[in-house]
Amino acid sequence: MIDRATKLSAPGLRTVIDSYLRYLHVERNASDLTIKSYAEDLDALAGYLEESFALEPSPDEITTLDLRGYVSAVSEAGYSGSTVARRLASMRSFFKFAQRQQLVDKNPAKPLRNPRKSRKLPHFLTTDEIGLLLNAPPRSNAAGLRDQAMLETTYSAGLRVSELVGINENDLDLHDGLVRVRGKGRKERLAPLGSFALDALGKWLDVRKLSAKSEKLKERPVFLNKFGNRITTRSVGRMLEKYLKETGLDLRTSPHTLRHSFATHLLDAGADIRSVQELLGHKSLVTTQIYTHLSTATLRGVYEKAHPRAKAS
Repeated sequence: MIDRATKLSAPGLRTVIDSYLRYLHVERNASDLTIKSYAEDLDALAGYLEESFALEPSPDEITTLDLRGYVSAVSEAGYSGSTVARRLASMRSFFKFAQRQQLVDKNPAKPLRNPRKSRKLPHFLTTDEIGLLLNAPPRSNAAGLRDQAMLETTYSAGLRVSELVGINENDLDLHDGLVRVRGKGRKERLAPLGSFALDALGKWLDVRKLSAKSEKLKERPVFLNKFGNRITTRSVGRMLEKYLKETGLDLRTSPHTLRHSFATHLLDAGADIRSVQELLGHKSLVTTQIYTHLSTATLRGVYEKAHPRAKAS
């Protein structure tokens, strides 16, 4: 407990902030950029509290309610959730230091919660745009057949690009239309393949030539580069960019966009979210639920166009 004499001689907030910044530099060996960031955050806090108190307060006078008011002011000023979260982290760290220095009884910033992270809706392609993209690779050469097989497989199974390039020959079961996928954390799942993907894979495998090096490997990669080695995720990205330019599709589209499109199209067609979660290999249903926002938006558009009393005339 802080005694009365300590309270009477308590240093001002800015003095303690200066001590904290020196502590970061000397004892924590923090980078100049980190110290600059903390200094800016705490200077903004001090300015707000000085205006609120009509004088410079000492750290022990500052309550959780005061800090909550500051956080609200920052949010109302239009700062992003990540900026608010960073300023909260600065406050927690600062008052933890003040508590160790016996300048406050408890950390008033500790009860404050970070703002919820806003989740951006993922970019996806319509079914017509997907069709245009998947038909872009030429069927007249091995590279075109490979590219079409990669695009069809990615969209058909909702794969991450790392999962696509990691597919080996013994992961494919073309008879039953399945592919074994190694996802995040080496977690394996079986993913179904549609008829278009199976047809494209069959044609690619017919013309694929393994290099002598690949032939000797126990894990024979399905998708190869021009040197006969396993294709890289970067090469898949470059391949996709080429076809986006040819078709005039949105250049923001990435290999992961095909996975987003896969999930969105399934939900739009009535698939239940838990099945989509399994197909995507998501550990948490929360991760999958972002696609329900896209699906709901589509349904809303259909409703407003079709329902006679959806909008006032």
